[in-house]
Amino acid sequence: MAYALPGRRPAATESAGWFDALLRLDRRVLLGLSIPLTVLVAIVDWRTGPEVALGAAYLFPVMLLAIGAGRWQILLLSMACAAARGFFSSWYSPVDFFLRYLLAFAAYSATGLLISEILKHHAETRFHLNALREQNLLRQELEEHLRELADSSPAAIFTSDAQGGILTANDEARHLFGLPEGRSLRGEGVTQYLPVLEGALRLDPSEGVFRTSTQCQGRRLGGEPFFAQIWFSLYASPGGRRLAAIAVDISDDLREREDQNLRLLASQNRIIAGAVSHEVRNICGAIAMAFTNLKETGALRETREASTLGDLVAGLMRVAATDLAVRAETPLTPVNLEDLFDQLRVLIEPAWAELGGAVDFRLEPGLPRVLADSAALIQVFLNLANNSLRAVELCDEKRLTVTAAQFGPEVHIRVADTGNGLPLLAHLFEPFQEKASGAGLGLYVSRAVLRNYGGDLKHEPSDAGCVFCVKLPAAA
Repeated sequence: MAYALPGRRPAATESAGWFDALLRLDRRVLLGLSIPLTVLVAIVDWRTGPEVALGAAYLFPVMLLAIGAGRWQILLLSMACAAARGFFSSWYSPVDFFLRYLLAFAAYSATGLLISEILKHHAETRFHLNALREQNLLRQELEEHLRELADSSPAAIFTSDAQGGILTANDEARHLFGLPEGRSLRGEGVTQYLPVLEGALRLDPSEGVFRTSTQCQGRRLGGEPFFAQIWFSLYASPGGRRLAAIAVDISDDLREREDQNLRLLASQNRIIAGAVSHEVRNICGAIAMAFTNLKETGALRETREASTLGDLVAGLMRVAATDLAVRAETPLTPVNLEDLFDQLRVLIEPAWAELGGAVDFRLEPGLPRVLADSAALIQVFLNLANNSLRAVELCDEKRLTVTAAQFGPEVHIRVADTGNGLPLLAHLFEPFQEKASGAGLGLYVSRAVLRNYGGDLKHEPSDAGCVFCVKLPAAA
């Protein structure tokens, strides 16, 4: 099959002179030309008589028909030409006529069939040559597009041989590895920039192409370290084992992610410290009251030890009374709940699928954005999803349903599971739950984080399972 590039004529329409035009004649046209030519040769042969041998002239209509006709048509015309030659030539007996007829028929048909096969192979050869030419142009165009794609890519793209010597690389690879302008990467050892690839080059891809990705630390030409995300593959080629890789500098992303995790950790630590301070304040209040009662009733004598104990109780009260209110350190931004739930789906669905459960997200169309910190909000929903996952482990039906809808100036997001519910609700949001699987701070911290954004976390009664409602203010 021939391929045509845009702006180029197909190979079948390329003209190469009168011979190609003749080859493209229709079979019916060739038949219409060869039959009158045969009649003309026969008339001339009849007029000239047996004194002039015109047997070779019958080859012309046969050869003309052989350009595009089928084999049986060539054979029929050869029979007619052999018969005409026999009638208009001198012969002495029926046997002589028959032998002359056979020789003429063999000569005409063999010539016609030979020309037909030659032209057929010629056409096929030209067809394949044109196809190869078009494919070569397509290949060159594709290579040009790939080269432009690699050169304009914001990611570093390079290939290397089995020893780690770089074979090809784009400009971004040179920037990533810190090479000066004008210096080529060809022949440089890739392992000096990305040491993790040294182990990958030892792998044997003889059973097929090996593909994977990794995050690693690299080093530029001047010794400056950086973090990279690499997608690479190993494959076998006629020149030996090869490595193809795409690398991206993720130092800034990693730094932002770590800063975000640090902010979340600090915010949760303040919440936990506030909870501890609250509990210590209650205990200190009880101790101070008991100490005062002992002094008033005279049960505690005025001694140096008693005075020291009073000072310790007062100091502990002052420490416990310190206000540890949680404040948001980062400005709140409008959060798109569809994008947030797409991230949440990636995080929680594998664990539910492994347990044989399912997660169902139902979002009301046209939901407004909400004011919150996206990372902290993800942590809140992760905590609720993990609690539900533990609650449904022993249940027949394992399903988590997340429903979001707008109610006035707020967006309510309900997280419902098919577990056995919560037996004790009186102290649900208090810190340091005795029967909690962890420290008993998950719901307490989650509600404190949401209240810090002007939202809230509520438990809603349900006939089956457990339902929590996250309330968030809608962004203007």
